[in-house]
Amino acid sequence: MEQKKKGCFEIRGNFYLNGEPFQIISGSIHYFRVVPEYWQDRLEKLKAMGCNTVETYIPWNMHEPVKGEFHFEGMLDIKKFVLLAQELGLYVILRPSPYICAEWEFGGLPAWLLKEEGMRLRASYEPFLNHVRDYYHVLLPIIAPLQINYGGPVILMQVENEYGYYGEDRPYMEQMEGLMRDGGVVVPLVTSDGPMDESLSCGSLPGVLPTGNFGSKTEERFQVLKKYTNGGPLMCTEFWVGWFDHWGNGGHMTGNLEESVKDLDKMLELGHVNIYMFEGGTNFGFMNGSNYYDELTPDVTSYDYDAVLTEDGQLTEKYRRYKEVIGKYREIPKVEFTTSIKRKAYGTLKAVGKTGLFQSLDLISKPVKKNFPTPMEKLGQNYGYILYRSPLVREQSVEKLRLWETADRANIFVDEKPLAVLYDRELLEEIEPKTELKPGANLDILVENMGRVNFGPRMERQHKGIAGCVQINSHMHYDWEHYCLPLDNLDHLDFARGWEEGLPAFYRFEFDVDEPGDTFLDFEGWGKGCAFLNGFNLGRYWEIGPQKRLYIPAPLLKKGKNEIILFETDGKAPETIRLTDEPDIG
Repeated sequence: MEQKKKGCFEIRGNFYLNGEPFQIISGSIHYFRVVPEYWQDRLEKLKAMGCNTVETYIPWNMHEPVKGEFHFEGMLDIKKFVLLAQELGLYVILRPSPYICAEWEFGGLPAWLLKEEGMRLRASYEPFLNHVRDYYHVLLPIIAPLQINYGGPVILMQVENEYGYYGEDRPYMEQMEGLMRDGGVVVPLVTSDGPMDESLSCGSLPGVLPTGNFGSKTEERFQVLKKYTNGGPLMCTEFWVGWFDHWGNGGHMTGNLEESVKDLDKMLELGHVNIYMFEGGTNFGFMNGSNYYDELTPDVTSYDYDAVLTEDGQLTEKYRRYKEVIGKYREIPKVEFTTSIKRKAYGTLKAVGKTGLFQSLDLISKPVKKNFPTPMEKLGQNYGYILYRSPLVREQSVEKLRLWETADRANIFVDEKPLAVLYDRELLEEIEPKTELKPGANLDILVENMGRVNFGPRMERQHKGIAGCVQINSHMHYDWEHYCLPLDNLDHLDFARGWEEGLPAFYRFEFDVDEPGDTFLDFEGWGKGCAFLNGFNLGRYWEIGPQKRLYIPAPLLKKGKNEIILFETDGKAPETIRLTDEPDIG
């Protein structure tokens, strides 16, 4: 392997690379939101727009999904991503803090933290810090050798993330900085916060360069930031060029291109920038985050973000306009795009098999008996769904029903017949179904984790499933079976098991591929659920939009026969789907 030349990156009133002033023109690409076969394409397009640097978060919950079990392969090969950027002549900014926000599930924190009673996050709380130390003992030896001082491309790293929006625990921030330095981080460190005095005051650290996150009013924001940089360079670490979508928001969020172009120009005139996002990518699986202010707003599967590249990597008018601006400040390199990418339509597919959830429970889950309903984290489950089942032996009818401390969405059944669907704040209310019962009929409650909140004080209260009790009529009901449904074993399904209309079920489709191409799964007519391609979790769908199609990158397809499985929770199943060559994100 070729020995890379060691370098030096410093902050001395400005950024200096090997002793020469250096302007950071960076774009965000999250390697964990893009299939690795497309990393080179996205990085080439970044360079071709004129950027000299790429930035990425590092999601703890993906790299350590189970305590002590680490993954850095495939889509999670951060080292490969960084070295690929270096091969293309790009520098790298890493943001390896335990919390990343990023509209990502639980802000990147592992859900298993919530298994511990009294867990406090992002503060001087020793149990939390011990888990961070264990993680850093594995992560930092992987990324520390990638720093420019050792011949790598990494020029900056970040301590924590937007901490000024969350807390003011200076000793915690100092410990986070110390853990990074002790773990071999030698490049300059930054913090990034909202461009307000309070955020910068709470989130900054002595000796660490504060930077700002904002999407407009550049001169005004930089003036505030300037008060905290001690004469250092001004940088917008997240120049928000669009925004994210949440289910039911009424349409795809887009930014104001003309104003955005002006702001980018002003940033490059006055300082440094990281464009957030250059390409947003996809919240594959169950990894979308949520926000909660007056109500729960879970993010859609697409993280298109109205970014400079589309979710599937297409050039946009924003790309062309930004390239013109960047060309005023540096020479734009000529870059050949080396990855062949095509969009393809594979037509309408009809279900070749279907089987009900109730018929399949014993194949994909083992019941755990407990007297009280228990949230999924206490059962060792992080994501997906959980089914609570109990026989109604003493009740003659269900006049009133209330689920206490339940999140996020519950499909309720009595005797395997739909009773109610409750979502978010509806779960705070008592309902009156007035349902007669057969003796011993089962009460089934299917609860979906819609994505943990990734921002603010509610993060410490993100237990999913039922954490309180189930109250029937005037009494609490006991004696429950718990079926954990992370849906990571759908190869165990038997599509000859039976099915009943209007109930949760799995639907199987097949199609042949002679040439793999990017395609989009149109779920028109379906209700709510998630989709799997050849065992890979593509993410959630929901009829309320704004997203109407799920992106399928060509590398997930294989030549020959391919399989799609839809898990539909609401019983709305036209039994056909369509694979088209056009996206529809609202």
